[in-house]
Amino acid sequence: MEYYRLPHSTLNISALSLGTMTWGEQNTPAEAFSQLDCAIARGINFIDTAEMYPVPPRPETQGETENILGQYLKKSGNRDKLVIASKVSAPGGRSDYIRPNMALDWRNLQLAVDASLSRLGVDCIDLYQIHWPHRNTNFFGQLGYKQQETESQTPIFDTLEALAELQRLGKIRYIGVSNETPWGLMKYLHLAEKYGLPRIVSVQNPYNLLNRSFEVGMAEIAHREHLPLLAYSPLAFGTLSGKYLNHQWPEHARLTLFKRFVRYSGSETALAATRAYCELADEFGLSPAQMALAYVQSRPFVASTLIGATTIDQLEDNISSANLILNQQLLSRIEALGEHYRLPCP
Repeated sequence: MEYYRLPHSTLNISALSLGTMTWGEQNTPAEAFSQLDCAIARGINFIDTAEMYPVPPRPETQGETENILGQYLKKSGNRDKLVIASKVSAPGGRSDYIRPNMALDWRNLQLAVDASLSRLGVDCIDLYQIHWPHRNTNFFGQLGYKQQETESQTPIFDTLEALAELQRLGKIRYIGVSNETPWGLMKYLHLAEKYGLPRIVSVQNPYNLLNRSFEVGMAEIAHREHLPLLAYSPLAFGTLSGKYLNHQWPEHARLTLFKRFVRYSGSETALAATRAYCELADEFGLSPAQMALAYVQSRPFVASTLIGATTIDQLEDNISSANLILNQQLLSRIEALGEHYRLPCP
């Protein structure tokens, strides 16, 4: 396993990281413990969670994923071996039940981080991320930005000041953002530099063969501002494994259980692109999932690729992608498919 030092921080994170959003919904605590043991044994030290998890979010299960991770840390004593990341929710996103007021201001960030620390059973969160923006903008696959004269929002300056206080109190070490836009990234960086506030050290956005929208605007910022990507949904909700092709609905699979998730499977173009990438992997004698993960890991703006699984076999297969180097011929073929199926699932 390779490791990457996040610029402007002391965090040294594994090239693959373990996502946790199935714990408490599709996975029991015992299964989550087995995943953690497996991941750590294979060199993964970066664990990503969120106050909203598990997904799909429900009031009855909110926070259970952090609870499970906290139970594991207490039982295993592995806290010092791991870099723990969590996220605070913003208004919208079907999670407004978490707090009466979800604004990303001082009061709500204090409430959020204290609750996460309690569930995790730790004194400090290594990387604390804004899960999505609190303003009118495009995220979660939205296209067509529409200007609004009046809108609900928390000024980024207010959020940064609140995060600075959490850092001063020792409750968090570093900060990051998720589901952000180019404007948002540059605003965070500008305000931090101008007012001496904490600098964001990472951006966690979706990135996969079906959704390379990060390359438009964001990748240049990642490069020039030394602000790397933590790539989530690298398998596009599992579709790039090929298991849903030809109208297959495997028992207990995520999209079988939760039909609402159609971002990467809800159009003929998405299905055609998925089929083409799976056929390409087969031509080169590769697992489609491993090829898709290895491609994400090969991008110079990616610091770590977040993998999630519901079974140990899936997790082992995904982790094995860390040893896969795609040759130039295959990379050229992938780029050709990327030109043909341009951003089928932004």
